[in-house]
Amino acid sequence: MGATPANRYWLSLLLAVPAAGLLVRLFIIQHDCGHGSFFRSRSANDHLGRLLSVLTLTPYGSWAQGHAAHHASTGNLDRRGRGDVETWTVEEYWAASSLKRVLYRLYRNPLVMVGFGAPINFIILQRLPSHDNKDSRRSILGLNLALVVTFGIACFSFGAVHVLKIYLPVIIIAAWVGNWLFYVQHQFHAADWERDHDWNFHAASLNGSSHFKLPPILGWFSGNIGIHHVHHLCSRVPNYHLQACVDAAPELIPIVNVVTLRESLGCWRLALWDERRRSLVSFRDALPEVSQ
Repeated sequence: MGATPANRYWLSLLLAVPAAGLLVRLFIIQHDCGHGSFFRSRSANDHLGRLLSVLTLTPYGSWAQGHAAHHASTGNLDRRGRGDVETWTVEEYWAASSLKRVLYRLYRNPLVMVGFGAPINFIILQRLPSHDNKDSRRSILGLNLALVVTFGIACFSFGAVHVLKIYLPVIIIAAWVGNWLFYVQHQFHAADWERDHDWNFHAASLNGSSHFKLPPILGWFSGNIGIHHVHHLCSRVPNYHLQACVDAAPELIPIVNVVTLRESLGCWRLALWDERRRSLVSFRDALPEVSQ
């Protein structure tokens, strides 16, 4: 007796892995559209970006605004906020209450930040029009309406259970990968942070962003976004030209901020910026400094 469709669901879960990789690549294209870099035409960028947002579950206009704020303040200790991975200094950590320290440690735990936090952010939190900006709220509500229509038609045609069983694993895996990529891009040992009076956009771009060197196939799925220092230096360079920029300008090849796939696994323990040692450190490494 042949296997029934129900018995072949494991094939769908297996295919969810490459499908999630493709979704990450689509997100990078949406990301480039938000920077106005994927096409020369602003209108073409906006139309494609909004179309892709239905698949990535990420409101195009709202996310682009927050991401622009991230580019304008990355590595600036006095302008931390929207679009960043929350990062405390050692001094701030020890000045906080015990409860706040526990909550921060939970937030920085990879199981919480990536395992639960990333899917919850993409599937639920990005549905909430919590921003004061009217354009941002319109972007979120517009996408929510598009999702109701698109997935409503799919659920009516194929059944809600089947749609959720197929798409949820894909978006969850893609959220894990996307969150991990974004984390490593700015949370690595040699990352550089400055106070506002010493902060410089170009220095922050080159020194505060990693060159995440991935195998070619992973570089393709991630749209070469691992060449993040070049992206921050000039966000108008589309993902398909990032490698060419590095090849044409050897001075853009970083020395201290190269992170390999294996090295990236150790980045998760880095959680606090030590202003005296000028380095991201783990909670354990921060202890001797405050005990002196």
